[in-house]
Amino acid sequence: MKDIQSFIIEETPKTPQVELNPFTGDFIFSGKSIPENAAKVYEPILSWVTGYILHARPTTNLRLNLEYFNTSSSLWLAKIFKVLARINEPDYVLMFHLYLPVDEFDELEEFDDIKDAFFPIADVLQCAIPSIGLKIYGTNDADEVVKDKVVFI
Repeated sequence: MKDIQSFIIEETPKTPQVELNPFTGDFIFSGKSIPENAAKVYEPILSWVTGYILHARPTTNLRLNLEYFNTSSSLWLAKIFKVLARINEPDYVLMFHLYLPVDEFDELEEFDDIKDAFFPIADVLQCAIPSIGLKIYGTNDADEVVKDKVVFI
């Protein structure tokens, strides 16, 4: 991890809290992502992640707790996912942690429902080098995790 430091962006009303820790492999995106200029927010993150994959941790945990994100944010997140999928270690794990309101979580009854709901992520990661995992959390109104399930892609 030489020369790469943690990367933190404070939350604003239109941008998420972002915490990228190269020492633990924990990446956290939380809040809303509706910036007027998504490139201004996400280009530095993409650049940082491109450096991270050269010295990635054996397990990278990407925690997405975004209550809302716009289309331009989703495009930038997909670019970040694609870069992470290029971690050049087949024995490494890229774990996605997705947080949903418990009522949406409960609607994902069967594997096909989960696959359909997260198809865009699966599509972006279809040629991933590391193993990919997906853990889905159901949260209550206080943003506390009340249910979870694990799915491997």
